[in-house]
This record gives sequence, C-alpha cells and structure tokens, in this order.
Amino acid sequence: MKSLRALLNTRRLIVGAFALSVVAAIASVVAVLLAIGSTGDFNSRSSTSLDAQLRGYLLANPEVLIDSVQGFESRQAAAQENELSTFIVDNADEIFRSETSPFTGNADGDVTIVEFFDYNCPYCRKALPLLDEAAASDKNLRIVFKEWPILGPGSEEAARIALAAQVQGKYEPLHKALMGYSGRVDGAVALEVAADLGLDIDRLKAIAASPEVAKEIEQNMRMAGELRINGTPSFVIGEEIIRGLIDFDTLQQSIAKARSR
Repeated sequence: MKSLRALLNTRRLIVGAFALSVVAAIASVVAVLLAIGSTGDFNSRSSTSLDAQLRGYLLANPEVLIDSVQGFESRQAAAQENELSTFIVDNADEIFRSETSPFTGNADGDVTIVEFFDYNCPYCRKALPLLDEAAASDKNLRIVFKEWPILGPGSEEAARIALAAQVQGKYEPLHKALMGYSGRVDGAVALEVAADLGLDIDRLKAIAASPEVAKEIEQNMRMAGELRINGTPSFVIGEEIIRGLIDFDTLQQSIAKARSR
C-alpha cells in the first residue's frame, strides 16, 4: 500500500503548482503592461510605481487571476481524482476483497459496492433499501460493508457487536435490524437486538472485545482517511468514490460504469 507520506508529498506538489499558477498570472499581467508600454500607452516616467499599476490592472481585470485560480482548481480536481483512482487500483484487495469485511450478494460478482457507514447516520439508514434494491435487481453484484463508527462511542460499540456476529453467521440480519432501529444505537441496543435474533450473547461479547474486531475497525478508519472520505454514507464502486446518499438511478450508472471497465 502506498503510504500517507507519499500522498502528502503529492499534495505539497499540488500546492506548489497553485503558487506557480498565481505567479504565472502575475507574470502575464506584467507582460501585458510592458506590451502596453511598448506602444506608448504605458508611462514609464510616471511617478506611479509598477506595483501600483499592476494592482490597478488586476482590479480592473480580476478575470486574469480568477481564470488562473479556476484553471488550477480544475487541474487539482483532476489530479486528485487520478491519484485516488490509482490508489483504489493499487489497494483493490483490501478495499474490495478483504476477508474480514462482511459482505452480501454474489461472492463472485463482477462489480463490488463498498459502503462506509455508521449505524447512527440517518442517511446510511436511507441507503439500506437502495442497496437492497440494487442487490435484488443485479445478481452479479457484491456489497461489502465497512464499519466506520465516527458518530460517537455508541456507534463503535454497535459496530464491534455487528462484526462479532459474523462468527455466528448473523451479520446481515443484525446489520439490517440496527439500520432499521428507530432510535440511537449503542452497545446495549445492539446486544438487545442480537438477543432477539437468537445470537449467543456471551460469545458475542467476547468476540466484540477481541483484537481482531478492533483491527477491522482500525483498518476501516485508516482506509477512509486514505480515500479522503469525510462523511457517511460513502461508497467505492470501481475506481469511483461517491460521497453521500445517492438515488437508485445514479447508483445504477456507477455500477454500469464500473462494469464497462
């Protein structure tokens, strides 16, 4: 896996490129002023300093810097997208095929949706029927769940219990029950729901407290940071990152795009 240090170095290069773009814009203004001066319109003997004239030109023609900054932002966005696409390809095994991350759908599906979520995120709860519909309509789809408990200690408690339920083959029903819960979810709620589903609670508690479960959550946290995901729900489909809740048609378009690669 490429290190975070490498990504930070890339960001430094991008910031440097921004500085150069501003310098280039100013240089172009100077060139314009000199060109004006060569025609006689620029009074080189005037007591007004070049700095003042330069400032006046920029105030009169702000589009010079605006165009430069907008061009930089477009190039930066494209560079970041390319960088993240490369990162996804280089780390596809951990993102899409991690043996410790729970999944549903076709284990050999040709397209995988990876969801980063929190049980206390209302938009994640709204995403559940969307993903269910996608899986029901596409038998070649695989959905991977990345427990990413960022909304407080209760979310982490619930995430640990949900991950522990994998050992008893009950991750998906517990996941759906927690997503469908009407109030705030924490460890106590997760255990109550798990008991209703017939899980062995003592065994569940022991596994939830294990280093293996802690490692899975830690890996998900790190991966979300590497992917520059900053909110739930977020999805990775193919080489694309989708931040926030989307509609079914948009999801289908992303699936089709990933399938066409």
